[in-house]
Amino acid sequence: MTDATLGRIAVVGAGIVGARTVRELLSPGSGGQPTNSGVVLVSRRADRLAQLGPIFGEQVQTLQADGLGPLPSDVNVVVIAREPGAHLDVAAAAVREGRNVVSVSDDPEDAEALLALGGAARDAGVVVLAGVAMAPGLSCVIARHSAAQLDHVDEIHIARAGAAGPACARQRLKALRGTAVDWRDGAYVRRPGFSGRELFWFPDPVGAQDCFRAALADPVLLVPAFPGVQRVTARIAATRRDRALAPLPVLLPPPPEGGPGALRVEVRGRSNGAQETVVHGVFDRPGVVASALAAVAATDLILRMPPGSTGLGAVPGTVETLSELARRGVRVARFHGGAEN
Repeated sequence: MTDATLGRIAVVGAGIVGARTVRELLSPGSGGQPTNSGVVLVSRRADRLAQLGPIFGEQVQTLQADGLGPLPSDVNVVVIAREPGAHLDVAAAAVREGRNVVSVSDDPEDAEALLALGGAARDAGVVVLAGVAMAPGLSCVIARHSAAQLDHVDEIHIARAGAAGPACARQRLKALRGTAVDWRDGAYVRRPGFSGRELFWFPDPVGAQDCFRAALADPVLLVPAFPGVQRVTARIAATRRDRALAPLPVLLPPPPEGGPGALRVEVRGRSNGAQETVVHGVFDRPGVVASALAAVAATDLILRMPPGSTGLGAVPGTVETLSELARRGVRVARFHGGAEN
């Protein structure tokens, strides 16, 4: 990882992932030196800024604004950690101002809209990284890492469990109620949410979980990154209780920090003429994964990409990325023979 110091980084959104991302950005890089010149935390909530400001100290400037706000001129990266559906306007404003963007939204509509900013980002000479969360995000990094072990990638299958916090829990329920998009033989295929039940094994202690199709962003971001891939699917773990309560409002909110989560990435392809399957898994709280990856993206991954908009499946250097995530406490394991290694 680079130890070069960037300018200041703005984090827009002061929820669970936003606050954790600030903490990650304040931590030193792998060489023990700061990776940026400070952080600007932007939120519409004055009470939240008043709560977090004294905790973070002088390294963090707080700014109350409904959107991007009037950022200092030395901010060159904007991390958007607002609720899903509220990313495009902030990202477009940042691009117009010539600032790089990292979006943690896992909403497929956000992902599509951010990818559509590619032309404007290229004209402005900046990078937009979309879907920087557990899935999509880490799922895309792992898929790229697995692809390096194969001669050709035929299929990518993502499954995840858990949510980062209240906003992510609401997005999870919205995804299960929505329409899934699978990639099959060169075309997107629309499927109803809660269909295609399949049993997936996640790292312990999550273990085996029934997973269902849902409106998830992974296919939207992975298909452009893997030309020629035949199938891309994404599923989310859910229970019969989830299915029964799906049509109803969320009456009991999740814990503020969210519960434990897990990720499973299966990549099928060919190596030396033979069919091979590579499976990796992660056990961690989704909010922890998203914030660590957002910090790595803001301080390193944007430096590897030419101007434009993309998901993390197109970013090279996955060994370095996974090593830095492991240093920050997020570890990825490979499955062998049905057991976690």
